[in-house]
Amino acid sequence: MSCHQVYFFFLQGMAPKEIRAILTETLGEHASSYVTVKNWVFQFKRGDFSTCVAPRPGRPKTVTIPEIIDRTHGVILEDRRFSAKSIAEQLGVSRERVGSIIHEDLDMRKLSAKWIHKCLNAGQKRQRCYSSEQILHSFFGAIQLISCRDW
Repeated sequence: MSCHQVYFFFLQGMAPKEIRAILTETLGEHASSYVTVKNWVFQFKRGDFSTCVAPRPGRPKTVTIPEIIDRTHGVILEDRRFSAKSIAEQLGVSRERVGSIIHEDLDMRKLSAKWIHKCLNAGQKRQRCYSSEQILHSFFGAIQLISCRDW
Protein backbone atom coordinates (compact mmCIF):
# COMPACT_ATOMS: atom_id res chain seq x y z
CA MET A 1 0.00 0.00 0.00
CA SER A 2 1.43 3.34 -0.94
CA CYS A 3 0.50 6.90 -0.27
CA HIS A 4 -0.21 7.27 -4.00
CA GLN A 5 -3.44 5.37 -3.52
CA VAL A 6 -4.40 7.60 -0.61
CA TYR A 7 -3.54 10.65 -2.72
CA PHE A 8 -5.80 9.38 -5.52
CA PHE A 9 -8.77 9.13 -3.16
CA PHE A 10 -7.86 12.47 -1.55
CA LEU A 11 -8.08 14.14 -4.98
CA GLN A 12 -11.60 12.75 -5.33
CA GLY A 13 -12.55 14.63 -2.15
CA MET A 14 -12.90 11.63 0.14
CA ALA A 15 -12.46 11.85 3.92
CA PRO A 16 -9.81 9.75 5.72
CA LYS A 17 -12.47 7.37 7.13
CA GLU A 18 -13.86 6.73 3.65
CA ILE A 19 -10.38 6.17 2.25
CA ARG A 20 -9.53 3.77 5.06
CA ALA A 21 -12.78 1.85 4.51
CA ILE A 22 -12.03 1.40 0.79
CA LEU A 23 -8.46 0.35 1.49
CA THR A 24 -9.58 -2.15 4.14
CA GLU A 25 -12.19 -3.56 1.77
CA THR A 26 -9.72 -4.05 -1.06
CA LEU A 27 -6.46 -4.81 0.79
CA GLY A 28 -7.77 -6.46 3.94
CA GLU A 29 -5.14 -6.77 6.69
CA HIS A 30 -2.47 -5.21 4.45
CA ALA A 31 -4.18 -1.81 4.43
CA SER A 32 -2.54 1.10 6.22
CA SER A 33 -3.90 2.10 9.60
CA TYR A 34 -6.44 4.88 9.95
CA VAL A 35 -3.86 7.09 11.70
CA THR A 36 -1.46 6.73 8.76
CA VAL A 37 -4.19 7.57 6.24
CA LYS A 38 -5.31 10.55 8.34
CA ASN A 39 -1.73 11.87 8.56
CA TRP A 40 -1.20 11.56 4.81
CA VAL A 41 -4.49 13.36 4.07
CA PHE A 42 -3.50 16.13 6.51
CA GLN A 43 -0.15 16.55 4.77
CA PHE A 44 -1.80 16.59 1.34
CA LYS A 45 -4.16 19.34 2.53
CA ARG A 46 -1.12 21.41 3.57
CA GLY A 47 0.40 20.90 0.11
CA ASP A 48 3.17 18.66 1.41
CA PHE A 49 3.55 15.64 -0.88
CA SER A 50 7.02 14.63 0.36
CA THR A 51 5.59 11.69 2.32
CA CYS A 52 5.71 9.53 -0.78
CA VAL A 53 9.28 10.07 -1.93
CA ALA A 54 11.15 11.73 0.92
CA PRO A 55 14.27 9.86 2.01
CA ARG A 56 14.29 9.07 5.70
CA PRO A 57 16.98 10.58 7.86
CA GLY A 58 19.36 8.50 9.91
CA ARG A 59 21.83 5.73 9.39
CA PRO A 60 20.81 3.07 6.87
CA LYS A 61 20.34 -0.50 8.03
CA THR A 62 22.99 -1.65 5.57
CA VAL A 63 25.68 -1.58 8.26
CA THR A 64 25.48 -5.34 8.53
CA ILE A 65 27.20 -6.05 5.24
CA PRO A 66 29.65 -8.89 4.59
CA GLU A 67 32.64 -6.53 4.80
CA ILE A 68 31.69 -5.35 8.30
CA ILE A 69 31.01 -8.94 9.38
CA ASP A 70 34.43 -10.01 8.05
CA ARG A 71 36.16 -7.09 9.75
CA THR A 72 34.40 -7.89 13.03
CA HIS A 73 35.44 -11.53 12.76
CA GLY A 74 39.02 -10.47 11.97
CA VAL A 75 39.19 -8.27 15.07
CA ILE A 76 37.87 -11.13 17.20
CA LEU A 77 40.41 -13.55 15.74
CA GLU A 78 43.23 -11.09 16.52
CA ASP A 79 42.34 -11.12 20.19
CA ARG A 80 39.33 -13.00 21.52
CA ARG A 81 39.40 -10.94 24.70
CA PHE A 82 38.23 -7.71 23.02
CA SER A 83 34.90 -6.47 24.30
CA ALA A 84 32.06 -5.68 21.92
CA LYS A 85 32.41 -2.04 22.93
CA SER A 86 36.07 -1.88 21.90
CA ILE A 87 35.30 -3.70 18.63
CA ALA A 88 32.56 -1.16 17.91
CA GLU A 89 34.98 1.72 18.55
CA GLN A 90 37.61 0.19 16.25
CA LEU A 91 35.18 -0.37 13.39
CA GLY A 92 33.11 2.79 13.82
CA VAL A 93 29.89 0.81 14.19
CA SER A 94 27.35 0.97 17.00
CA ARG A 95 27.70 -1.35 19.98
CA GLU A 96 24.27 -2.84 19.29
CA ARG A 97 25.19 -3.63 15.67
CA VAL A 98 28.45 -5.32 16.74
CA GLY A 99 26.52 -7.36 19.29
CA SER A 100 24.06 -8.41 16.60
CA ILE A 101 26.88 -9.37 14.22
CA ILE A 102 28.68 -11.39 16.90
CA HIS A 103 25.62 -13.21 18.21
CA GLU A 104 23.49 -13.63 15.08
CA ASP A 105 25.85 -13.59 12.09
CA LEU A 106 29.01 -15.09 13.60
CA ASP A 107 27.06 -17.27 16.08
CA MET A 108 29.52 -16.57 18.90
CA ARG A 109 29.20 -15.90 22.61
CA LYS A 110 31.49 -14.75 25.39
CA LEU A 111 32.87 -17.51 27.62
CA SER A 112 35.46 -16.83 30.28
CA ALA A 113 36.36 -13.46 28.73
CA LYS A 114 36.84 -15.00 25.23
CA TRP A 115 34.58 -15.03 22.20
CA ILE A 116 33.88 -18.62 21.11
CA HIS A 117 31.53 -20.26 18.63
CA LYS A 118 28.26 -21.43 20.18
CA CYS A 119 28.27 -24.79 18.44
CA LEU A 120 30.93 -26.77 16.67
CA ASN A 121 30.10 -28.48 13.43
CA ALA A 122 31.30 -32.04 12.75
CA GLY A 123 34.51 -30.90 11.06
CA GLN A 124 35.41 -28.58 13.92
CA LYS A 125 34.75 -31.34 16.46
CA ARG A 126 37.02 -33.75 14.53
CA GLN A 127 39.74 -31.09 14.34
CA ARG A 128 39.45 -30.38 18.06
CA CYS A 129 39.68 -34.09 18.84
CA TYR A 130 42.68 -34.57 16.54
CA SER A 131 44.47 -31.53 17.98
CA SER A 132 43.83 -32.71 21.53
CA GLU A 133 45.24 -36.15 20.70
CA GLN A 134 48.35 -34.60 19.19
CA ILE A 135 48.94 -32.36 22.20
CA LEU A 136 48.43 -35.22 24.65
CA HIS A 137 50.69 -37.49 22.62
CA SER A 138 53.43 -34.86 22.62
CA PHE A 139 53.18 -34.55 26.42
CA PHE A 140 52.88 -38.21 27.31
CA GLY A 141 54.79 -39.80 24.45
CA ALA A 142 54.55 -43.58 24.30
CA ILE A 143 51.75 -43.97 26.86
CA GLN A 144 48.71 -45.59 25.24
CA LEU A 145 45.92 -43.00 25.09
CA ILE A 146 42.24 -43.58 24.60
CA SER A 147 41.29 -41.94 21.35
CA CYS A 148 38.35 -39.59 21.06
CA ARG A 149 37.17 -41.76 18.19
CA ASP A 150 36.90 -44.80 20.47
CA TRP A 151 33.93 -43.33 22.32
